Amino acid sequence: MTKNLIRQNRIHLNNQKIPGLFVLILLVMFQSSVSAQDSLSMPKGKVIDQVVSVVGNAPVLQSDVENQYLNYRMQGSIVGTEQDMKCQILESLLYQKLMVAQSEVDSLKVDKIQVNAELERRLSGFINQFGSQEKLEKYYGKSITEIKSEIYDIVKDQMLAQQVQQKIIADITVTPSEITSYYKSLPKDSIPMIKTEYVIRQIVRKPPINLEEKLRVKKELLELRKRILNGESFSTLAILYSQDPGSAKNGGELGFYGRGQLYPAFEAAAYKLKPGEISGVVETKAGYHIIQMIARKGDYINVRHILLVPKVSVKDLQKARMKLDTVVKEIRSDSITFDKAVEKYSQGKNRNNGGYLLNPRSGSVEFEGEQLAPQVSFIVNKLKPGEISNPVPFKTENQKDAYRLLYIEKRIPPHRANLKQDYPRFEQWALQAKQRKAIDTWINNHAKNTFVRINSEYQKCHFRHNWIHGKKKK
Repeated sequence: MTKNLIRQNRIHLNNQKIPGLFVLILLVMFQSSVSAQDSLSMPKGKVIDQVVSVVGNAPVLQSDVENQYLNYRMQGSIVGTEQDMKCQILESLLYQKLMVAQSEVDSLKVDKIQVNAELERRLSGFINQFGSQEKLEKYYGKSITEIKSEIYDIVKDQMLAQQVQQKIIADITVTPSEITSYYKSLPKDSIPMIKTEYVIRQIVRKPPINLEEKLRVKKELLELRKRILNGESFSTLAILYSQDPGSAKNGGELGFYGRGQLYPAFEAAAYKLKPGEISGVVETKAGYHIIQMIARKGDYINVRHILLVPKVSVKDLQKARMKLDTVVKEIRSDSITFDKAVEKYSQGKNRNNGGYLLNPRSGSVEFEGEQLAPQVSFIVNKLKPGEISNPVPFKTENQKDAYRLLYIEKRIPPHRANLKQDYPRFEQWALQAKQRKAIDTWINNHAKNTFVRINSEYQKCHFRHNWIHGKKKK
């Protein structure tokens, strides 16, 4: 389980990624920690707080470039020479400044509540990566309040720039002829090789939770609630007892979320609470919760919760396995087709799409071997196309115990990508190429009409766009 457990279908609804051309959020955190990082320290005497570029009225500091470069070094993401990398970083900052300037022209806005909610979400992710807020603060040598203050404007600018970029590409689509033309335009040796892929289907049986177990969990939560009302710390009890590990280590705190981002029952209960108030027991697909309101800002709330997940009894779990034993015998004896068996017996969420497993990365039904969960990969490697497994235990998306049958519909050998086998891939690649071209055109047109100054140190950079007016792009 993860922190996402209490979100609808475990999916973060605000899942649009900040485009890669924009500055990483962590860059300003390095300003006070550079000297503490011996392996990442700057050469003595180097000036890092000078203006290296101006876009419109917005300056870009040398420290912005240096700090992001250090961040890339820490992540092992350096490609090419130091100067080449810094040129790329500067150009990404120029992109962002140009788009933020356009957001003012277009009267695009993000309010403080939206920025703070996004800020809280990102910081929550960093805290999870570091293990605790204290470790994050220690690493950067700043309090969480100082970190929030310093990266607030960065988050705001990224959100504004993202809005501009989305406007640029919003109406872009590709036709079949454009996809074909894109494919034909690619040098053959540049078309990627596709690894072995699998198409897998499943039949799922989810044993019900018996009433006694539900009552046990509710009683336990009510006892925890009573202890909190009698003075014990909600955060401490969340760390000790909550079964949502993503938030438990943070004392059950989730960070700010808006309406529609959490399970409906969870959200309905949470929005009724006042700061410090604790809910009764709330049931969602994830399990049972008690919730405490921390703060509310408009339509955004920050709560902490304790989640307890009722367990399936061994007896009910065995019943599910035995049912699938019967089903697999029917399929193997040709008494029923797999299609009909899915329709008749499966209790999985993908029952209506024929039981196909969907690849969360691509949205397709094809999986490369390394994209499969280890337990699935173990079974797949033992089966031939057209074969079906015996019942195997697994955890559902809500971490509930269940059993399933796995059916290997197809194993696609390694091959060079082609239109016949990989049309959806080329459709996506062609769309991305057309979007990039639209963004490039927009940048070139707007850079011509915007004051851009770049100091001499960076004028030798081989930028993708003609930022230095009068200098022909190579």
